[in-house]
Amino acid sequence: MTANDDLLDAVVVGGGHNGLVAATMLARAGRSVVVLERREELGGAATSGFPFPGVDARLSRYSYLVSLFPATLLRSLGVEVEMRPRAVSSYTPTGDSGLLVKAPDTHESMTRATADPGAFAAWEDFHATLGAVAARLFPTLTEPLRSREEVRRLVGDEMVWTALFEEPLSALLERTFASDLLRGVVLTDATIGTFAPADDPYLRQNRCFLYHVIGNGTGRWDVPVGGMGALGDALAAAARGAGAEIATGAEVVSIAPDGVLAEVELADGRRIQTRHVLAGVAPAVLAKLLAKAGAGPSATAAPEGSQLKLNMLLERLPRLREPDVDPRDAFAGTFHVNEGYEQLDRAYREAAAGRIPALPPCEAYCHSLTDPSILGGDLRAAGVQTLTMFALHMPARVFAGRERQAKEEAVAATLR
Repeated sequence: MTANDDLLDAVVVGGGHNGLVAATMLARAGRSVVVLERREELGGAATSGFPFPGVDARLSRYSYLVSLFPATLLRSLGVEVEMRPRAVSSYTPTGDSGLLVKAPDTHESMTRATADPGAFAAWEDFHATLGAVAARLFPTLTEPLRSREEVRRLVGDEMVWTALFEEPLSALLERTFASDLLRGVVLTDATIGTFAPADDPYLRQNRCFLYHVIGNGTGRWDVPVGGMGALGDALAAAARGAGAEIATGAEVVSIAPDGVLAEVELADGRRIQTRHVLAGVAPAVLAKLLAKAGAGPSATAAPEGSQLKLNMLLERLPRLREPDVDPRDAFAGTFHVNEGYEQLDRAYREAAAGRIPALPPCEAYCHSLTDPSILGGDLRAAGVQTLTMFALHMPARVFAGRERQAKEEAVAATLR
């Protein structure tokens, strides 16, 4: 690829999973396309790495499960990555027992954990409603964008529409579940990935919640065997196989459109002319690239990260206070810690005031219980397990200006 190449049909800026899918589809349609990736590694959020030097444990760096990637799209791209369902949805300790969401044990566990004989029926009705919405909405994600009113008609139930799209999620949770425990378990799907309270009037929590529960029409989160890097590698192979050109270590510094063509400038001085530019980067990054060429506003606010992620290797899984639950079940799904409804709200208020939460809400997940292939043979033989912990309500603002000290405080609070 040189500055004197023929005019390209498309340049894809960013070699993440979205950019690679777009490049594959364009190349299959007979278009000339180049993918420009700043890093030496492709896949974007769908990558894996070895965080522990000299240890054969390959962990997903960013995304770690798959829900929103349409299975039909994977098949049409010819991407063959095994997606393995988790046997357990979640476990939430409470006192000396806990709530295990795993069929067929959920009913008994939920009744015992909440002391509410009607809790399971409310849970089932709630998820049946979400399932109906997911089945209707998810196919539209790969179709031309529909209007608000079209989506409203598609949902087909005004009470459900209002609960999910018009009013804060807190209202739905508080009238559906009497238990603080169940409200918190459900709210975590609206919390991890955003920094907002359950009653946020801007409905950021509602959007986050919907993303978590509509994937592939079921809301089920699957484990990519081999880690997320296996998916990123397979998508890159599909793009190359379709005829797309891919350049790594190719940092784009500006995009200058003129209404007909666009010029893409790289850090090494190369300039590429193209009919179309596809941005496989965050909106704030795209705005910066356009601004550099005088083609957009000078600044766009970047999203604020709101979770602290800790990767660990364990010689054994932690023991539970509840003797009847196998730790291999408890940690195979999402393990909730300090995530009651009131606990989540209290932690949010503390973080919004600029403080690291005194009792951070946490979620832990053991990838290797579902997919041991991410561990080397010696580690598997020794019974080693991975454990990834996410501390919620840890916005970047509480670390600003004192990153090292704040990180130490946050880790200490999380592991307390």
